[in-house]
Amino acid sequence: MTPTRHQTVAIGDGLTLHVAEQGEGPAVLLCHGFPETSHAWRHQLPALAAAGYRAIAPDLRGYGGSSAPTDQGQYSILHLVGDLVALLDALALDRAVIVGSDWGATIAWHAALLRPDRFCAVAALGVPMMGRPPRPPSQLFPQNAEALFYTLYFQQPGVAEQELERDVATTLRKLLFAASGDAGPRLPGNHTPNPFGMVSRAQGLLAPLNTPARLPAWLEEEDLAAFVRAFSTSGFQGGLNYYRNLDRNRELMAMFSGLKVQVPALFMVGERDAGLAMPGMREIIAAMPALVPHLTRSAIIERAGHWLAQERPQEVNALLIDFLNQLAGNGTA
Repeated sequence: MTPTRHQTVAIGDGLTLHVAEQGEGPAVLLCHGFPETSHAWRHQLPALAAAGYRAIAPDLRGYGGSSAPTDQGQYSILHLVGDLVALLDALALDRAVIVGSDWGATIAWHAALLRPDRFCAVAALGVPMMGRPPRPPSQLFPQNAEALFYTLYFQQPGVAEQELERDVATTLRKLLFAASGDAGPRLPGNHTPNPFGMVSRAQGLLAPLNTPARLPAWLEEEDLAAFVRAFSTSGFQGGLNYYRNLDRNRELMAMFSGLKVQVPALFMVGERDAGLAMPGMREIIAAMPALVPHLTRSAIIERAGHWLAQERPQEVNALLIDFLNQLAGNGTA
């Protein structure tokens, strides 16, 4: 197996990104979600390298070994896409296929939307491309006297940090299990605890979530330990700041309203992804071709949850490599 190369890459303005990579060939840039790091792509790096690609997985801004600006405003979607453009420049790469999961999917869609000259194709896991919201997201998400949607819970600086950082290992054990397919199906009337749903104002996010007696088969103790080390060092503030820019992102994207993703695209989602159970999500996915006219496929992976790249690496790798090979065949990648 080709060893993973690690380096710290300067991307300008005093910022650096920690990058893990394997392989040589056309570049594939892998963007993780919350709460993950580049370690979430541990199964994709060797598979892509063996297939003839250069797989590049950074810790995104605010995560792991990468820079974490203290200013909340430095985590807008334009900053995050800008980091990836700067990373390509620093690595002397003209372009790359961009792949993202969770928040990384949102970043990947916007990178392909705004810079198709640098990101020649996009693959997204879990989060579909969505148009600009009609109102600020903070006005759209539900809340009542007892509970509020998790993105609203994340808004007040320091509140979620205090809860999540109290016991990092327990936090990650709960969140990674609760959003996985192992937690069970997301069906009407099924009360499987959802970390990305409503949060009790009295109890917080973690208390209602189950603590698994043992880790699911896809998450080894050493993998959990790698995530724990990363978040014990960085804390959760950087990742939470992504959510704190949701309203601002809507403002910043106003000038791009109506723009479509004009590069080849692949979408995949787990059958048990909590996001798939949200009202209207299946309709959003079905309507994606209006925003992504070159969408080649929307795949639903049975019994899988939110952490597709970790939970179901064989299926993800097969879909991704097939997509990349098609791009190579028509000269896109």
